[in-house]
Amino acid sequence: MRIISGKNKGRKIVAPANLPVRPTTDMAKESLFNILNNLIDFEGLDVLDLFAGTGNISYEFASRGCNSITSVDSNNNCARFINETAEKLDFKNLKVIRSDAKMFLNNAYGKWDVIFADPPYDMQDTGFIPTITNNRKLLNPNGLLIIEHNEAKDFSKHSGFFDHRKYGKVNFSFFQDIANK
Repeated sequence: MRIISGKNKGRKIVAPANLPVRPTTDMAKESLFNILNNLIDFEGLDVLDLFAGTGNISYEFASRGCNSITSVDSNNNCARFINETAEKLDFKNLKVIRSDAKMFLNNAYGKWDVIFADPPYDMQDTGFIPTITNNRKLLNPNGLLIIEHNEAKDFSKHSGFFDHRKYGKVNFSFFQDIANK
């Protein structure tokens, strides 16, 4: 995996083979960030990366100048790898929390401009992500929730849904902040 843009543009990151994750492909990540370039200004954003895995998405946000990135993953090895990589890349604005994503959302006290979630494709109950985000008002005004998923999932009936994009086998569903409007 590589960082596409920002202060660490072109930097390659090699994750250990033993991590139980499926990083977002470079093609899908580049397409996602092209969309985001047209929707948001990265400078000063507060970002939450749920099911952070290797930290691939977190590093991209950090490289592009976001104010703070909170990476949440329940796997100890993933959390350790993200911490180590953030130190190597001097991302002082990236904080790692080892936690179950649902528990984290239910107990979160912050608000974010962007929440990105990449749950395991075989995870059955992923509808809690937009539901809790909306009910607990976890997005700042004009905030975005983005969920990466396989084609079997359909989030179009959830509150705030406004777009769906597909890149190969990778799907992204986009939600606007509706709770704070």
